[in-house]
Amino acid sequence: MAKDAYLVGLIGSGIGPSLSPALHEREADRQGLRYLYRLIDIDALSMPPEAVGDLVRAAGDLGFDGLNITHPCKQLVIEHLDALAPQAEALGAVNTVVLEPDGRAVGHNTDVTGFAASFARGLPDAPLREIVQLGAGGAGAAVAHATLTLGAERVTVVDALPERAAALAASLNGHFGAGRAASAPPERLADLLSRADGLVHATPTGMAAHPGLPLPADLLHPGLWVAEVVYRPLETELLRTARAAGCAVLDGGGMAVFQAADAFRLFTGREPDTVRMLADITELAGAEYSAGQAL
Repeated sequence: MAKDAYLVGLIGSGIGPSLSPALHEREADRQGLRYLYRLIDIDALSMPPEAVGDLVRAAGDLGFDGLNITHPCKQLVIEHLDALAPQAEALGAVNTVVLEPDGRAVGHNTDVTGFAASFARGLPDAPLREIVQLGAGGAGAAVAHATLTLGAERVTVVDALPERAAALAASLNGHFGAGRAASAPPERLADLLSRADGLVHATPTGMAAHPGLPLPADLLHPGLWVAEVVYRPLETELLRTARAAGCAVLDGGGMAVFQAADAFRLFTGREPDTVRMLADITELAGAEYSAGQAL
């Protein structure tokens, strides 16, 4: 018989404001499930990121059905798992752990599938010849994999740490084939964007705690589409500026919803309603923005 009660959680640093609990619990309520989503903040627990393995084991012992994993534990958790789904193994990062009834902990990555689904929905006809991506961290690795999976001919990764961009490009070429990815320093952005079809932004710039633009506004032009990973706020300064410049844009809310929906499916075996969840994140982020404006 299918279960009707689930205990899941999120392990990471500074995760108090996360919208994941609300996204998961709202959908579970609509499906008539008892579903408790707990935040396991390593900062609040005064635990180092390396303790993620202990937390995963403790969650298994306590009867958790699954865990989401976020910064800075997505790579560190891998050595503590019993198996990896192919996408998580290829990426070298895990954001979802299914704790199976037999005690095994299996790692997945729904960031990749989440971005791919959001992009296909929000920018279905976008050209994918030459893509520039800002950011080579954990989110950057996931969205670069997703963009190449969607059929991009070439992704050039730009990061403030050139060695990190080069490492990601090398990993992408190893997985997708030589020549599919390259790295470049920030000084080359103007030239790269003048010839690019699209820009994927995967750095923290634009978040409430890191306001501003990740690049000079005059580099944006009407022939460029812009996809954002940041979803808090949904309308970042980059998206506002890009829209004003005539660019087609994609906010980060879709990725947040589709990765949550994929995790929900893995945890419960039930099909989430992504249309309702997309409405949820618009409502939740809007309420959060209004509250911030009122302060």
